[in-house]
Amino acid sequence: MKILILDGSPHPNGTTSLLRKAFAEGALSAGHTVDTFHTAKEDLHPCLGCNHCRNTGDGCVYKDGMEKLNPLLLMADCVVFSTPLYYFGMSAQIKMAIDRFFANNQVLRAQKKQAVLLAACGDTDSWALDALDAHYHAVCHYLHWENAGEVNAIGMYTPADIEGSAYLEEARALGRSLKEK
Repeated sequence: MKILILDGSPHPNGTTSLLRKAFAEGALSAGHTVDTFHTAKEDLHPCLGCNHCRNTGDGCVYKDGMEKLNPLLLMADCVVFSTPLYYFGMSAQIKMAIDRFFANNQVLRAQKKQAVLLAACGDTDSWALDALDAHYHAVCHYLHWENAGEVNAIGMYTPADIEGSAYLEEARALGRSLKEK
């Protein structure tokens, strides 16, 4: 199985990155291939909603990091959304990449992919991830992708918090458990 992780964290050693790395370890141990696209490190522009991609069939007006992401996205069997919780939603970095899926909507909707959500937040309120979870499920529903699992790491403000938690093993186990459809 080809897995693409969209990493939405700007912190290479933060809680979300540790969660992502644990998931990747599990997936690799199960024989899957894993590509990671670091949205915070790539040159990405926000979707303009100009419809150039739809009207011309010539792709996006921007020639940026999406040219690197698109082939990985189209080839993936499973797309993992790995994001810190920023103001009750996903990070702007990962959201910008998701908005740019628009240029490939028809193809992505026809591909029966699996999706995974890995989210970390410092907040301890049980409702803190509700809006992010709803957004993730809406994206899956729209694209006709199957939710293959989620790890919602609540109360994980620092790397030390998550290193001593069960969330890392939960992420590893989820990575190991994925099966091709």
